[in-house]
Amino acid sequence: MKLRAVLALATATLAACSTVPEALQGAYPALTPESTSARDIGRNVRWGGVILEARPEAERTCFEVLSRNLDRSMRPRAEDLTQGRFIACRDGFLDPEIFAKGREVTLTGRVERLDEHKVGAFDYTYPVLAAGFLTMWPKRPDVIIDSYPDPFYDPWYWGPYWGPYYRYPYYGRGGYGRTTARSVGHDQRIDVPAGQD
Repeated sequence: MKLRAVLALATATLAACSTVPEALQGAYPALTPESTSARDIGRNVRWGGVILEARPEAERTCFEVLSRNLDRSMRPRAEDLTQGRFIACRDGFLDPEIFAKGREVTLTGRVERLDEHKVGAFDYTYPVLAAGFLTMWPKRPDVIIDSYPDPFYDPWYWGPYWGPYYRYPYYGRGGYGRTTARSVGHDQRIDVPAGQD
């Protein structure tokens, strides 16, 4: 129970640090990649997800993205749910070593067309966006749990006179029987303004 509470607190703390980029604010249609049809061509959308591939071309860079629902900060949610795939293209070169597979992005754009590509042996229809503003989010930190034994409640605790696993002093960084969480691995958020190569 303690561990759940600590993880929830760590997640809430990280979420509280997030702010909505100004260019991602505003109202957009409740349109998802999987529900997009030919009649939606020309509509402006705000979508996000996880980069599956970045493909630099002669004059632009295109991303294949596995969509995710967005949270209050407009960041893709860390969940195993998707509303389809889409392709987003930006003028200019965006380095695939930076905008790499597995990174989370949120962007605005206009639906240009529907393209059919293979996913394995399956014919899949992708909405293709002319992307405007793009945000690549920091990598999610790894949460490391530091747990310390409770000499009164932990049945596996060995005291100074009962076995070789006693660690002195009793009070570690977490105190008696407490669990703490610390986060490592932060990166900067990268915002690419509309119209900037």
